[in-house]
Amino acid sequence: MFEEGQLYSAVTTEDDGTVRVHLADNHPGLHDDAYLRRRGEIAATALAYRAGEPLPTIDYTDAEHDIWRTVCAELAPKHERHAHPEFLAGKVALGLPTDHVPQLAEVTERLLPLTGWSYTAAPGLVPLRDFYGDLGRRTFNSTQYLRHGSQPLYTPEPDILHEVVGHGNQLASPRFAAVTEAAGAASLRLETDEALKFVADVFWFSMEFGVMSDGDDLKAYGAGILSSYGELDEFGGMEIRPLDLVDMGTLNYDITAYQPVLFRADSVAHLEDVVGQFFATVDDDLAARLRAQAGASV
Repeated sequence: MFEEGQLYSAVTTEDDGTVRVHLADNHPGLHDDAYLRRRGEIAATALAYRAGEPLPTIDYTDAEHDIWRTVCAELAPKHERHAHPEFLAGKVALGLPTDHVPQLAEVTERLLPLTGWSYTAAPGLVPLRDFYGDLGRRTFNSTQYLRHGSQPLYTPEPDILHEVVGHGNQLASPRFAAVTEAAGAASLRLETDEALKFVADVFWFSMEFGVMSDGDDLKAYGAGILSSYGELDEFGGMEIRPLDLVDMGTLNYDITAYQPVLFRADSVAHLEDVVGQFFATVDDDLAARLRAQAGASV
């Protein structure tokens, strides 16, 4: 099941106003004081941001731009081989820069005329209801920090590369954007935490880690796969199951490892008919019935 607090490093504010980011024990930047200070500075910028204000601008360092360039260069040929054509079309339309880290305002400027979506700044974890509520308003909460420079092709948590290269290119597809918006709109109808978790887990196995047939080939469309250098090489060898809402909404999984079970849509239309329609119609009763079906089958 999805646990929101596991995805992001905790952020706290000290009595003197200093913002601290508490990295996990497996984070490559855990003992790098300069990296920790930098993460705190970027998180503080997001914490100080208020809706309606201009999006905060980060003065990225040459080293941070180098990380962005490295990851974009390494992902590009993998996208050509493994990304679904719908994602690739969105990527071309959005035209993200590959030579520098874009500001969130720049991403919004490119994305807004394509699908009506915009970005907002987040220090890290955003409460589940707030995150999905914003999706229902076509707003994506994004971190602004980059992964540690010692391992540019690895991150144990979502960073701006995941949020923008993964989700931004995905949101540039009107069809994928509509499914994402439907998930957010569903959260505004749901009253129970259990129902919201069910929707979040279906979202995890679709818009985050979804795969899709493209003729005889298996392609990725999930942002989590398409922003992961390593996972792009591995996803084809995982256990691939057909779309199954009960299974997707209740399957236990480890977010710190490559996903061993993935769910395949036959086409974009199939994704829309099954997952998109579920998001468009789910209420607390339906989510409870689907959860009960999983329990009854055990």
